[in-house]
Amino acid sequence: MSCSEQFWGRRQVLASATGLVTGSLLPLAGASRTAAAATAAGAAAPYTNPVIRQDFAHIDVIRVGGTYYASASTMHYSPGAPVLRSYDLVNREIAGHSVPVLDFGAKHDLNGARGYVRGVWASSLAYRPRNKIFYWLGQIDFARTYIYTAAAVEGPWNRLTTISTPYHDAGLLVDSDDTLYVAYGNTTISVAQLSPDGRSQVRTQQVFTAPSSVGTLEGSRFYKIDGQYYIFLTRPANGRYILKSSSGPFGPYTMRQVLLDLRGPVAGGGVPHQGGLVQTQSGAWYYMAFVDAYPGGRVPVLAPVTWTADGWPVVQLVNGAWGASCPSPAVPAPAGQVAPMTGVDTFDGTGLKPNWEWNHNPDNTRWSVGDGPTLRTATVSDDLYWARNTLTHRIQGPTSTATALLDHPAMRDGDRAGLALLRDSSAWVGLKRDGGVTRVVMVGGPAMDGNWNTTGTGTELASAPVSGGRLWLRANADIRPGAARPGTFSYSTDGIHYVRLGPDFSMGDDWRFFMGYRFALSNHATQALGGAVRVTRFELATP
Repeated sequence: MSCSEQFWGRRQVLASATGLVTGSLLPLAGASRTAAAATAAGAAAPYTNPVIRQDFAHIDVIRVGGTYYASASTMHYSPGAPVLRSYDLVNREIAGHSVPVLDFGAKHDLNGARGYVRGVWASSLAYRPRNKIFYWLGQIDFARTYIYTAAAVEGPWNRLTTISTPYHDAGLLVDSDDTLYVAYGNTTISVAQLSPDGRSQVRTQQVFTAPSSVGTLEGSRFYKIDGQYYIFLTRPANGRYILKSSSGPFGPYTMRQVLLDLRGPVAGGGVPHQGGLVQTQSGAWYYMAFVDAYPGGRVPVLAPVTWTADGWPVVQLVNGAWGASCPSPAVPAPAGQVAPMTGVDTFDGTGLKPNWEWNHNPDNTRWSVGDGPTLRTATVSDDLYWARNTLTHRIQGPTSTATALLDHPAMRDGDRAGLALLRDSSAWVGLKRDGGVTRVVMVGGPAMDGNWNTTGTGTELASAPVSGGRLWLRANADIRPGAARPGTFSYSTDGIHYVRLGPDFSMGDDWRFFMGYRFALSNHATQALGGAVRVTRFELATP
């Protein structure tokens, strides 16, 4: 299936959370403009959905000049709120993180408590042309709202303020007069006005309550387009609705359904819903949503948008469904090239690349970078879910393989180090050192319940003796959605010949953990701290 890039009239963006600079678009008129855009788009190879085959939920997408940025949820992973960068709306790289550390309480440090399925939920990314600053806004743990700012998405990001009102699933709007507004709420939708410096709330007012026939609405995205105010809302996890006001940001608003129970473009996946609206340099509009696609998580999909004569956006469909393939957006030659989401990481440089996130905050005294991250044991526990300094990487869909090279002479008795498929039900391949003997093992069964309490620490399902000081570990993950899928494990002593170890691991597809499976590198002690392993190479590859 394919869809064609279409346009409706001349749209002028005054200011919005899309991050566009105030001003008019190129003056394009009627059919001639449509034909020119279609020709330009036709010259580019079509893109396929999902446009990102990794777990990035609650996308908020903006454009600043010729660059597109997007933010996503990360829950208990640290650093949080990754910022993705693109020059064509299709190919992306992770450029940085808006929340450098989850310093919101001891549970985010795995210190006496755990923060699974807490932390960074749906949040908002915006650009303020007046001061040329990026803003990230999100509520944490349903307690309060935090705002971080940066002059560049790579950082450094710094906390600007904390606001006592928790802006649930918020959308941040920079209005044409530079006023900052926030749309937020669950079913009852409110709009807040912030102070000129963005540090405090000036006013908040309820503007809409979802009718009982619709049910829950949340996931606000706030825009101003042609003088009209729009709040995009999602009905989890199968619908999208829009509120529109001609009378200002505080309404009154009228509602229209955009999509409901729409067939999505990802086989076995759900309905495209929560996401953001963005306009290209040529005047075309696109909607980037996400699809529930467990066990891999929630993956972004892209579709063209046109406008009705009375100012309502319409997602362009193919045979009544979200298109699986569309002509790539017509954009100028890119200003740069994005780094691939797959490939080899030899850990050059003084820090980790932004593709990596820790499970909860790390203990920074117990890891270092230099010819690969050295992971010193930071936890004494037989529970993987309590292990600090577990380093995670998203899985590339629909199937991919992670291979990690571990140097392990510094392990101590009782240490456990390996490569896991990590979620609320997990498995791993790696090393156990006991009584001065090191073995390679496959462990299945680490699991949590719906309250994220550990229900099993795992059972050794296979093992083999190993010698020498380094070992290649490999995990293959099938994250095609719609059913539990297999994960498999193997190891190598030379990096060439791999030996399968243990049975298939069934990767669960329950949505309640929200985040998808990840590859995870872990090293923890069961007896005493002091041991270490070093990861000298990591490769993420697709067939």
